[in-house]
Amino acid sequence: MACAVIVVAAGRGTRAGGSVPKQYHSLGGETVLRRTLRLFAHHPDVHQLQVVIHPDDAEPYGRSAAHLPKIRPPTLGGASRQQSVHAGLEALAATAPDIVLVHDGARPFASDALVTRAIAAATTHAAAIPVLPVTDTIKQVDADGRVCATPDRASLRAVQTPQAFGFQALLAAHRAAAAADIDNLTDDAAVMEWAGHAVATFPGEAENVKLTGPDDLARATAIAFADRPDVRTGTGFDVHAFGPGDHVMLGGLAIPFDKGLDGHSDADVGLHALTDAVLGALADGDIGAHFPPSDPQWKGATSDRFLAFAVERVRQRGGLIAHLDLTLICEAPKVGPHRDAIRAIIAAITGVPVGRISIKATTTERLGFTGRREGIAAMASATVRLPLEELP
Repeated sequence: MACAVIVVAAGRGTRAGGSVPKQYHSLGGETVLRRTLRLFAHHPDVHQLQVVIHPDDAEPYGRSAAHLPKIRPPTLGGASRQQSVHAGLEALAATAPDIVLVHDGARPFASDALVTRAIAAATTHAAAIPVLPVTDTIKQVDADGRVCATPDRASLRAVQTPQAFGFQALLAAHRAAAAADIDNLTDDAAVMEWAGHAVATFPGEAENVKLTGPDDLARATAIAFADRPDVRTGTGFDVHAFGPGDHVMLGGLAIPFDKGLDGHSDADVGLHALTDAVLGALADGDIGAHFPPSDPQWKGATSDRFLAFAVERVRQRGGLIAHLDLTLICEAPKVGPHRDAIRAIIAAITGVPVGRISIKATTTERLGFTGRREGIAAMASATVRLPLEELP
């Protein structure tokens, strides 16, 4: 049966804190949303993904979804979760899949097995949801905070996503709720209940947590790193001579100077060294092997493309970059005033948080070619973490 997945990622996530919505927080080198999308994009029984985003999030969404298969163009969400899911369903209506899963963008730790269970449930039920038994005693309180009832926890379940449905049944239920001006239903199972459908359950997963507050994000980062116990370090070195020009490219930043740097590409020694460091950690050759200077297509190319390529090689192997360290060696220009700008550029290229990117500069006390102001050198190291299956 044709299976589509709607990933709801239009919320603002204000309780998580920070300057970006929680679905775009970094989990050790990739966003929460990318980790979520990667699960469905590589599941063999999922045929297409429809992501619902906020109108302001086109740029971070684009980075999160880059190069993943099966993903349709995003659609814009509404003022409520219910409206956002409805928008996703309408975007899929032309393709009319047989079943649809609806998943929260901020649940990045669902497993392949859970997705498989959800798909199986949708083939036999109009609506089915993953649940966990409630282990804590639950109290119902009144408006003053006084306990007024203690429900029997044996009949209570905590509900997760992905929730699974027949596509046409869920679309019809959402359309009916919208027509009736019903917009206070907190999940899609509730929409189906309101429309008169029975809702089945299947086993959820304790690890399938929804990230809500800052503590959740901290725990999620620890989980992301623990998933990749194979820690590797690579190093890189590059040098370019000065030539005619009015600026030099360092770490992706054009710094005004009375000379330029000679090279087949833009001669950015910093990004070249970082690229080799990342490739070295993977034992995956060097920049010259992947982008030979004999190939005219790389003449004048911007070096961010090389570093982005190396980072994607890490992601393709299920890894993440834990730390980047770059040392620029030159008498001039001065690097210090541009340090933070360079860190921000490298963070944007790699998806690595700025706090995990180090930029340093030094001179050679007027010794050697850099001391004679004949060029610039760079040294870099990259710490990469890979999954357990990468171990010999």
